Amino acid sequence: MKLIYGIKDKPKFGQLIVFAIQQLLAIMAATLVVPIIINGNTEAMASASRMQPSAALFGAGVGTLVYILFTKAKSPVFLGSSFAFLGSMTAAFAGAASMQIGYAGLIIGAIFAGLVYVVIALIVKFAGVKWINKLMPAVVIGPTVTIIGLSLAGNAIGDLQKAPAGGSVYVAIICGLVTLAVTMLCSVYGKKKMIRLIPFVIGILAGYAVAAIFTLIGNATGNPALKVIDFSLLTAPFQTLQFSSFIALPEFTFQEAFNGLSSITPEYIGTLAVAYIPVAFVVFAEHIADHKNLSSIIEQDLLTEPGLHRTLLGDGVGSMAGAFFGGCPNTTYGESVGCVAITKNASVYTIIAAAIGAIIVAFFTPFVAFVNSIPSCVMGGVCMALYGFIAVSGLKMIQPLNLESNKNLFVVSVILIAGVGGLTVAFGKVTITTVACALILGILANLMLKKGKDGEEAPAETKAEEAPAEDK
Repeated sequence: MKLIYGIKDKPKFGQLIVFAIQQLLAIMAATLVVPIIINGNTEAMASASRMQPSAALFGAGVGTLVYILFTKAKSPVFLGSSFAFLGSMTAAFAGAASMQIGYAGLIIGAIFAGLVYVVIALIVKFAGVKWINKLMPAVVIGPTVTIIGLSLAGNAIGDLQKAPAGGSVYVAIICGLVTLAVTMLCSVYGKKKMIRLIPFVIGILAGYAVAAIFTLIGNATGNPALKVIDFSLLTAPFQTLQFSSFIALPEFTFQEAFNGLSSITPEYIGTLAVAYIPVAFVVFAEHIADHKNLSSIIEQDLLTEPGLHRTLLGDGVGSMAGAFFGGCPNTTYGESVGCVAITKNASVYTIIAAAIGAIIVAFFTPFVAFVNSIPSCVMGGVCMALYGFIAVSGLKMIQPLNLESNKNLFVVSVILIAGVGGLTVAFGKVTITTVACALILGILANLMLKKGKDGEEAPAETKAEEAPAEDK
């Protein structure tokens, strides 16, 4: 892929700010929703103290900066709150005798998960990455990346049909499709490079404007079917005008956790270890897939340079740092990778600016309120493009393969069907996700058939047929 901005390219300051905002908008909804889900899962216990989405955003910014540091600023991806640890985080509260212990458990659990990454990073450092490439070649990773995108398709379509203010599903779909259409038109037909680089910002603003018009008409006419935006989320900070209406210090996890550390028991530590460590191995598999995908987009092998051991250390230590502030372990975000792919902007300066922006806006109450007020249907329209690009990136990885080979066909088929079918396996409180199940089955199928006579590359005659006329 021909990039407009390479990893080391530095956009002008004004452009950099806009690009950073786009990255933030791409990852922010998912990052903010993780603590909200945990609050819902632990509602009975969390009445006195609830996890703060703004703290999770702050933690994501810190975690991303840690990741950039460990990867020597050579991997352009944002880290956000991981959905894979939702069950683990819920278990941290469920097994706690008090909320303070639960918050301490979030930090200890994230340390367990981060240490898994550190141990694997040390193994990779001394054993190299060739075993990874042999264990997970393109025939395995390609369809797995596709499954990452397809597994999120239900979330995108579900959001597309959802109006938070209770409006009609058809009105919600219209708003989402307007967002998608504007995003696509800007990306493809934008006459100025800047427009092609910020299609998501323009698309979200266009979708928000249409949703606002529908909502205002609905309010004026008393027609609830037209209400798409819940404006109360936008106006809540200003009901009682005070300093916190504009600037507010997030309630960081470590503040709540401090008083609970002295009451932690060995049994509770064991609960956290069982809840977090197995999930970390699952997320490791997704870490490989994400970085293989990003490598194909920027046409540089991140597993070699800066090295898988560095990306693992960045992800693991970044997760610890993120949980210390926001309670949520972090992971590389597919939305961020999709944003890089669509905009062709791989500048690591954009990621750094987005991380700093996340830290700053975590204190800026109106911005957080605005993001919270963006209707689900608008974000659903954006995510249709983001998740779709992730899926297509995986298909591009298997494009050079010889799919007339039964070996390759079986491996790709097993992964796609397991992934699209939604295969998951649960062992107690630990659930192996669909992506991890598909990847594990693909690895086993590939190892079983590795002595197959058919090669992985497409036959020479096929490549010749696909070559441009002047190359024949």
